[in-house]
Amino acid sequence: MTVLHLADDGEAADLAAFLSRLLHYDRSAAVRIQAAGTALAVFGRPASFEVLAIRTARLAKPYENGLDATLDVTVSAGELLESVDETGATVTVPGAVTGPPWAGVLPPRGGWRPEPGLPALDELRRLVAAGVAEFRGRTQELAPEQRTRAELDRIGREIWSRTVADTGLPVRAVHAAHALGFLRSAGPQDAPGLFSSGAWLRLRTPYGSVAVRRAGLGPLGLSVR
Repeated sequence: MTVLHLADDGEAADLAAFLSRLLHYDRSAAVRIQAAGTALAVFGRPASFEVLAIRTARLAKPYENGLDATLDVTVSAGELLESVDETGATVTVPGAVTGPPWAGVLPPRGGWRPEPGLPALDELRRLVAAGVAEFRGRTQELAPEQRTRAELDRIGREIWSRTVADTGLPVRAVHAAHALGFLRSAGPQDAPGLFSSGAWLRLRTPYGSVAVRRAGLGPLGLSVR
């Protein structure tokens, strides 16, 4: 049994909040967790958003388990949430599960470079609010017989596949960041940033990141490598 000691109870609370939000969209969600040194990274795919969400946490001491210098395993998000002890600032790693396809292809660890053109935080929030309002308005205008799942999905894809300004970042990435609590603000230091590495774009905030493959490569651009 592997027990990870987080830096403090705030890290534990933030991790639990992230897992709870993932489970809100998919009660059977899985997450891939990696630990190396004093860093823990948790990767998840919130259902319907077609993005990867990343939440990092600080460990109280460098990870080590016998001769293993790193931890890399896919587990149940629900079981991981149940193992978080906020008071003790620990999390017990549950048994591994068969990971979904997305867990086999993660964004690169390095090589990220800043990309220009990302609007300010308030503008990103307004962009999400406008998308939600448009979706509601267009679906409410549909006749009952037209309000099918296929039509709702079509409208949603049209709205959330639009890009943010000239960045190439799909609006669904910003929507996901907002839904997962990443677009919070306590001051100027919380301004989000946009970065790229190879085929990936990453919207990064102090509270977590959302990564997507560039347009034209399909949902997450998943491939077996």
